[in-house]
Amino acid sequence: MRSASAAPAERAQIAITLDLEMSRNFPQWETTHWDYEKGNLNDETKRYSVEAARRVRAAGGVLHFFAVGRVLEQADVGWLREIAEAGHPVGNHTYDHVNVLASRVEDLQFRFQRAPWLLRGLSVQDAIRENIRIAGEALKSRLGIEAIGFRTPGGFNAGLREHPEIRAMLSELGFWWVSSLYPPHPNSQPLQEPSAEVLRGIVEAQKLAQPFQYADGLVEIPMSPISDIGAFRGGRWKLEWFLRSVRQCVEWTIENGAVFDFLAHPSCLYVVDPEFRAIDLICELVSQSGGRAELVDLATIASRVRTAAR
Repeated sequence: MRSASAAPAERAQIAITLDLEMSRNFPQWETTHWDYEKGNLNDETKRYSVEAARRVRAAGGVLHFFAVGRVLEQADVGWLREIAEAGHPVGNHTYDHVNVLASRVEDLQFRFQRAPWLLRGLSVQDAIRENIRIAGEALKSRLGIEAIGFRTPGGFNAGLREHPEIRAMLSELGFWWVSSLYPPHPNSQPLQEPSAEVLRGIVEAQKLAQPFQYADGLVEIPMSPISDIGAFRGGRWKLEWFLRSVRQCVEWTIENGAVFDFLAHPSCLYVVDPEFRAIDLICELVSQSGGRAELVDLATIASRVRTAAR
């Protein structure tokens, strides 16, 4: 593994990334059917995505989306076309939100647990590859766009360090960077306000969320803690607690000339943050940084990593 984050960059790079999928426990805690309908976005999720993109663009940045392919099966994809035409990149998030590290059908995705015949006899490894490939085909066929980057469903504490076969597959499919690493970090007990120690631990985890290049050349852009799902599902946090953590993490990133990738899901945010306070806060902190930070997409971050590693 070759790190490109040892020397401070001239400017901190802040990315806002939204995964386009439905999320269990939202809008109601008892809601779990989305596990089988990850791409069946409701209207609230679509509207939130469009407005989030507008706000980030107004702040002088771009928002990087990652879409599961089944989103493209919906009757209306005009909202996503609008986002892409405004210059916001859309990446590949697999077709069915599959676990790329799965070795058994049971671990692939809820849909295939229930209906394994959908795999048509493919091995698990071939099914993963095909699920990624057809997600890219869906973006091309329905929207006429190429996927910009790949994000694994779920984040892994070590990224793909121990999985050279997955890295090789992604390279063969045309990807030169991936977002797969989500570092370990502390969290509070559900419904308990995070202590100062927990919040410091989340800031400290940013050091483990800096981009790097694997030995085979694939660039890794980790997801930065704490995600909306980690906060609002895992910790059952209040919005104010989440905003406090986001502020501390972004301020650390700016102070250290580092990278921060805000990981969230419109299907969660429209419920817990309907006024876009988290996204507005990030844009505001970048604006107030005196030029020490910029709002960028993940491809821009990856390009700087690759250049620095040469």
